[in-house]
Amino acid sequence: MTQLTILRYPDSRLHTVAKPVAAVDARIQRLVSDMFETMYEAAGIGLAASQVDVHERLVVIDVSEKRDEPLVLINPEITWASEETRLGEEGCLSVPGIYDGVERSIAIKLKALGLDGQLQTLEVEGMLAVCIQHEMDHLIGKVFVEYLSPLKRNRIKTKLIKQKKDEERDGER
Repeated sequence: MTQLTILRYPDSRLHTVAKPVAAVDARIQRLVSDMFETMYEAAGIGLAASQVDVHERLVVIDVSEKRDEPLVLINPEITWASEETRLGEEGCLSVPGIYDGVERSIAIKLKALGLDGQLQTLEVEGMLAVCIQHEMDHLIGKVFVEYLSPLKRNRIKTKLIKQKKDEERDGER
């Protein structure tokens, strides 16, 4: 397994729309394995392939406390979302250290291929529903900070650009 590099906002590659996965083959299975390793190492609960600069419709998720309930969604499609929404605090591995409120449906239904290439349908709610919606946004080139006001978004962008420059400067020492 290989740990992958997670793109950080405001990297323009995070705005690339992902293409469908053509075949669930050994390459995709290896990518899934690498994405889980990367996500767990970064202490995340979800990771979209777009975040590791692979622009295909693939998401890995594990919202369990013991990190033992991995979920793979290939070519996911939400087929229904509840009208009832909830404002919840979200963070993102591509926007490290930033958390803010985002309005999401509290329950969704979706269909996706699993790692075995078989179509599965899921009905989920709560944290898992929020996580899936968040990760699926990445597949259409949207980062959660885009739900925030332009002022907040610009402050976050400035902060992360400065943080990256500081890290690069420290790495040269």
